[in-house]
Amino acid sequence: MRNCIQGFTAATLLAAASAAVSFSLAAQQLPQQLQPPANEQLLLQVHAKGDQIYACKSDAAQFTWTLKAPDAQLFDKDGKLFGKHFAGPSWEANDGSRVTGKAVANAPSPDAESIPWLLVNVISHDGSGVLSRVTTIQRLNTKGGKAPTTGCDASHLGQELRVPYSADYLFFAQK
Repeated sequence: MRNCIQGFTAATLLAAASAAVSFSLAAQQLPQQLQPPANEQLLLQVHAKGDQIYACKSDAAQFTWTLKAPDAQLFDKDGKLFGKHFAGPSWEANDGSRVTGKAVANAPSPDAESIPWLLVNVISHDGSGVLSRVTTIQRLNTKGGKAPTTGCDASHLGQELRVPYSADYLFFAQK
């Protein structure tokens, strides 16, 4: 019995050490400009699934798809609907708490066909709830969502286009 307990303890310690190494490696792989401030801690993480909405605009006879707004549902770790992500950019939890942010840093996604990873500072809070303490947000693990490089011209001016995407949003608050 004692050998069994020692084996279990050793396996548990090894798994914990392995998880800590994996976490620190993941943190090291995240570009420095996307790191949250040192005085903040992870509050929660959600997964977004939805669209990036682009509008065809013209600037001095050059036509480009320009981001209008995100439109995504947010899901918690159990796959339950947590809230939504929309223009602002804003994130709203089902409890009515909402934050609006401003991107302060970005880095290309490792997936060249996906929108960049971001660090966002919260600039306003509304309501009381789970998002009330949030000060910084990371957008990571993006898939899709990139604006097309063609199709925006004089005949499409003002048209909107929805591009499917998914991402993880990590919400940080003061320690």
